[in-house]
Amino acid sequence: MINQALLVTIKETIVVKLGKTVTKILTNLNKLHDLITAAEKKANREGNDVQIIAVTKEVSVERTQEAIDAGLIHLGENRPEGLNRKISEIQANVHWHYIGSLQTRKVKQVINYIDYLHSLDRLSLAEEIEKRAEKPVKCFVQVNVSGEESKHGLTIEEVLPFVEALKSFTMIQVVGLMTMAPNTEDEASIRSVFKQLKQCQQQIAEQGFAHAPCTELSMGMSNDFEIAVEEGATFVRVGTALVGNERGEQDEHEK
Repeated sequence: MINQALLVTIKETIVVKLGKTVTKILTNLNKLHDLITAAEKKANREGNDVQIIAVTKEVSVERTQEAIDAGLIHLGENRPEGLNRKISEIQANVHWHYIGSLQTRKVKQVINYIDYLHSLDRLSLAEEIEKRAEKPVKCFVQVNVSGEESKHGLTIEEVLPFVEALKSFTMIQVVGLMTMAPNTEDEASIRSVFKQLKQCQQQIAEQGFAHAPCTELSMGMSNDFEIAVEEGATFVRVGTALVGNERGEQDEHEK
């Protein structure tokens, strides 16, 4: 029989040693793993095929460190300033993902400090990366599958010609495609976007490009990652559901 008093004591000891926030992140991470596993099974996918990126853009350096303490090693930022500050202050052996739109003039602030870029969407950006990068950069081509004016990215039809145009770029490796689903509760619309990106990714992968293996799919966020996993996501970008949103938490406290 399980000794409930002992379990409570163990839980309290863990909270004291790790801190309440780290413990909360661990709880969120376990829930996330369970949901991803269920989505993989539903789609008849092999397990452990999805990499979680903890999106830390809305949290402090301290909360980001707590995420690392909880075992998260893939972190996502969307602004050069936030990225550079966290890298300089944290000094941890983690993988940094730049997940925001990157202005050409800011490439030099970012490109040699990240492991993945999720927003390659134009030739001028590729040219600047080629000029500034000290080592090959793993890139996701950003695709605006939904066609929304508020979103960056290439159309589906533009992806193959764009990838072909990158053949001579020695500092760019196209590891996959990235998209964002529309902000809607219509599951069919969300699923359609992810399904189309998967089909486009397979088309690129079948070309056998040395510079563009294109085996990965970066899609799915806090509100739609389960659908994304069912449709083939290999990287999901989760912020609020994992590490919280300190701006939102502050707003709640001020009410």
